[in-house]
Amino acid sequence: MSGQAKLADDLHAFIPAARPREPWRPVAWARANLFDSWFNTLLTLAVIGFLALIVPPFLRWAVVNASLWGDTRAACGPGGACWTFIRVRLTTFIYGHYPEAERWRVDLACALLAAFCTPVLLPRVRRRALWVIALIVVFPILAGILLAGGVPGLPAVDTNAWGGLMLNVVISFVTIAFCLPLGILLALGRRSKLLIIRMMAVCFIELWRGVPLLTVLFMSAVLVPLFLPQGVSIDRLVRALVALVLFNAAYMAEVVRGGLQGIPKGQDEAAYSLGLPWWQVQAFVVLPQALRIVVPGIVNTVVDLFKDTTLVTIVGLFDLLGAVSQGLKDPAWLGFATEGYVFSAFMFFVCCFAMSSYGRAFERRLGRAP
Repeated sequence: MSGQAKLADDLHAFIPAARPREPWRPVAWARANLFDSWFNTLLTLAVIGFLALIVPPFLRWAVVNASLWGDTRAACGPGGACWTFIRVRLTTFIYGHYPEAERWRVDLACALLAAFCTPVLLPRVRRRALWVIALIVVFPILAGILLAGGVPGLPAVDTNAWGGLMLNVVISFVTIAFCLPLGILLALGRRSKLLIIRMMAVCFIELWRGVPLLTVLFMSAVLVPLFLPQGVSIDRLVRALVALVLFNAAYMAEVVRGGLQGIPKGQDEAAYSLGLPWWQVQAFVVLPQALRIVVPGIVNTVVDLFKDTTLVTIVGLFDLLGAVSQGLKDPAWLGFATEGYVFSAFMFFVCCFAMSSYGRAFERRLGRAP
């Protein structure tokens, strides 16, 4: 026997063989997870009874007796959901009042977003940092040119025509792209040894965390124009974006600061002992470890931000929920509020669930999820 074969046999003797994956047995799983004690048994039966009361009537309303085809409310039958209302106004719920002949620009911007996000989100990609920079720097420029226009071949489209789910995605992306780096800077500033920098970061964070988001949006829409010079105006969407970035940066800073506090001081000391300057220590030693720790907090903040985008309705920007509410005021479709709000809730659930699912997958990839 050769030396390599003998070494392989010795290694196999110390390494236990992989256990074969046992097949899933529903009855055994139910006994272990749903009926393992008298309390869990009662709780399981109560949940089953509650679902039995709620699910069948909802399915009859939403599926069995529902109406989908037709172009008027006359096509909607009694006793069921009128999804005809959703189908007829679906383009408005997605694009808002964006000109119909130019909606290909929104579709192209979504395709570019998927193309730029795919290399960033995939588990094994070479030069991921370059793709992240392209997503944060190059994509917003291309998407802004496509959506706003005003260049040869692309007529200008006023932001007042933007709306629907498209507006939710635009606001969420821009806010996340700016509030995350700003939150990191604020978190580092709050831990700075320089008193003036630390106090400025603390004041900024506490100011924005102590004011309701509704008040911030009202200030951006009503008070900011009063302080501008005569003849100078800032787009309403831009004002709302700035308010959302500043507001969410304060919360993101506290999330990142929690991760920074979880890094042992020995990491900093070891890096400084190698002669690394402060910014290299933070960028290459501390922040990568801190951001790994706070992935659940960042995902939670992003999900909350996406849902908070509905508040822009109060300043005259009609996102998905605003477009649904506007559609319900159409005299031809009065009385279908339930269908409209169920549809908007479903769309928000799908988007938020997708973000949460990717966050859990990313945690498992980092080895931090249970």
